[in-house]
Amino acid sequence: MKREQLYLSTIDEKAHLLAKKYGLGLELAEFCTAWNLDEKREETDRIIAEKMPCTDRFVLHGPFSELFPCAIDPLVRKVAAYRYRQTMEAAKALGIKKIVIHGGYSPKIYFPCWFMEQSVVFWKEFVKEIPAGMTICLENVMEEEPQMLASILEQVDSPRLRMCLDVGHANAYSKISIFEWLEHCASYIDHFHVHNNDTTVDAHNPLNLGTIPMAALLPAMEEICPKATVTLELMEAESSIQWLMKENLLEESPWKN
Repeated sequence: MKREQLYLSTIDEKAHLLAKKYGLGLELAEFCTAWNLDEKREETDRIIAEKMPCTDRFVLHGPFSELFPCAIDPLVRKVAAYRYRQTMEAAKALGIKKIVIHGGYSPKIYFPCWFMEQSVVFWKEFVKEIPAGMTICLENVMEEEPQMLASILEQVDSPRLRMCLDVGHANAYSKISIFEWLEHCASYIDHFHVHNNDTTVDAHNPLNLGTIPMAALLPAMEEICPKATVTLELMEAESSIQWLMKENLLEESPWKN
């Protein structure tokens, strides 16, 4: 994996320091919490400003709690659209071109057919608002099958709406092999979230701790989606960076003697 394609999520409080140390990018997670776009915006902007000098490559993760683009209540859809507009405005102000947004599927609320049909309705309209050069990547969370997001993206058919394949979520919430997810969604994937678990819970474990065979998966990701970016979405990322280097899965640092 090329270092220029690897990012660290700021759910790790040291991510910005590690990005500087290892020559990696950052995925800013501060706006995952919606109130950071409102009453805590000034404080959040200061926190982000302190991290940005550590790298020159960024992805922005948008808010996700209680946001359902496929909602039955039209007012709930308006809330989702409002938050996504705020996220795009924040990304534009920061000069960030790639945004990650959860697909919004909840298996206890929506039938898969409704989720797919109504998500297409929402995103066909919303993509018209995405600025030129900016991409929103829909992330799988509780989707049980890869065709759920793939079908939405196929029908919306816009280069501004792509997919973030979260391999940990697929492992925890789907019975389908992560390699099948990768093959099925390959033509839509622009970004990956990488973390491990034992299938029982979305634990965000280090890369070498879980049932996902990362030593096999990461080369497959690079071969099938060579231009996609990758974020280590870990509470503590350094041990996984070192594991990648030990396993020769991350190119050597350009400043290595």
